[in-house]
Amino acid sequence: MDYSSFNLERCRLLAGSEEACSKSNGVAYFMNRDQRVQDNWAFIYSQELALKHNLPLYVLAGLNINHPESPEATRRTVEFSLGGLQEVAKECSQLGIEFYFLKDHHVPINNRILKFMQETSVHCIVTDFSPLHPQRNQIKELSDKIGNDSCLFQVDAHSVVPTWVASDKEELQAVQMREKIMKRFDEFFTEFPVIKSHPIKAAQASPVIDWDQIRSSVSVDESVQSCEWAQPGSRYGLQRLQKFVTEGLEIYSEKRNNPTADALSNLSPWLHTGQVSAQRAVIAVKKCEDLFSESVAKFVDEAIVWSEMSDNYCLYNKNYDNLNGAPKWAIDSLNQHRGDKREYLYSREQFEKAQTHDDLWNAAQIQLKLEGKMHGFMRLYWAKMILEWSSSADKAISTALYLNDHYSLDGADSNGFTGVMYSIAGVHDPYDAKWGERPIYGKIRYMSYDSITERFDISDYIKKFKVPN
Repeated sequence: MDYSSFNLERCRLLAGSEEACSKSNGVAYFMNRDQRVQDNWAFIYSQELALKHNLPLYVLAGLNINHPESPEATRRTVEFSLGGLQEVAKECSQLGIEFYFLKDHHVPINNRILKFMQETSVHCIVTDFSPLHPQRNQIKELSDKIGNDSCLFQVDAHSVVPTWVASDKEELQAVQMREKIMKRFDEFFTEFPVIKSHPIKAAQASPVIDWDQIRSSVSVDESVQSCEWAQPGSRYGLQRLQKFVTEGLEIYSEKRNNPTADALSNLSPWLHTGQVSAQRAVIAVKKCEDLFSESVAKFVDEAIVWSEMSDNYCLYNKNYDNLNGAPKWAIDSLNQHRGDKREYLYSREQFEKAQTHDDLWNAAQIQLKLEGKMHGFMRLYWAKMILEWSSSADKAISTALYLNDHYSLDGADSNGFTGVMYSIAGVHDPYDAKWGERPIYGKIRYMSYDSITERFDISDYIKKFKVPN
């Protein structure tokens, strides 16, 4: 297998040393954030290690629900994740790679990995990377417990330029992040080696997986059901990517901010779960660079620069989910206007049920609940109105994050946290004096119903997602 395009800066050793592989019964890749076999740098590195040491290769995965009452614990989220993992398990079987589903989802995932290591004497673990607190804490606990006879590697399989390589600090503006990413882009933007049939077989086959039993055993919010338009798995995600390249890319530059135009990729559910690689999406889009150069440039900026800036924010700002994670000017301004009179005040339940006076906002919320997605431009308006109709910015952030994480197929994601903080708290959106200062918003950029209806005819959008009588 040719690993010449694997840049070792994608990988970092978190515990132990590679020498542990020589005494291990195999290499196990804990597939957490990136649920795919191909186009997966963490999987590629895992197979490289296994081949180098003549070892069998395992994939470990499981539901990572921190608490049954956490916002993302819904049937919608679980079914999408399980559907993707079921496809991974099938592909692993075809490649001679053992797939272990780590059951007992109420047990912390790191404890389930330790149990697997004890039962199999597999001491070499590779995992992918997430900048979010729950996943980072789990991996930290695992690295602290695995012992001196084991090793733990981490590979950033989500970003083109690994988050820790792009920058070693929080970047405050896109222009700074863009410069740093593009400086290293060509080094990391390479074609993926293919995961091939693994020649070294495990001494013992992995247990048979009863997917229906797993689905029925999970306690989640059953009122938030799967969305028919978004089928889980890499195969469906890549079909969606191809549809965008052939039908949407041509108008992406001009109409991507128009909520009534079908100009977006709608790839976020598959990118969020890692069922499709952002790098693969950009490879596909860049093939049309001669035809649609402006659209390709805009897509690369959104899919790489802004997305990887979200990971940067969540990695280096411990308060990425609350007002303290905002820039000082925004905190000061919002606090100065904390006591401003609100014409409308809504509870989280009223927001959730789309019971506001604003038919456009209600339509956006209904779309989120029904389709597990919302047009990016509408999500900006949606979040800013939550600020305007909440008693404080703190409460607005909490409400927006709950609704996004509970209903969106790309919820509980660095893009979601950063998007809410951008809309409500000025993160990555430095104050411009021409905005002036307004009640409630202070110096935060303002949006209004009129500003949208003047740009777009949104009557059909409102009719499509009208609140039922």
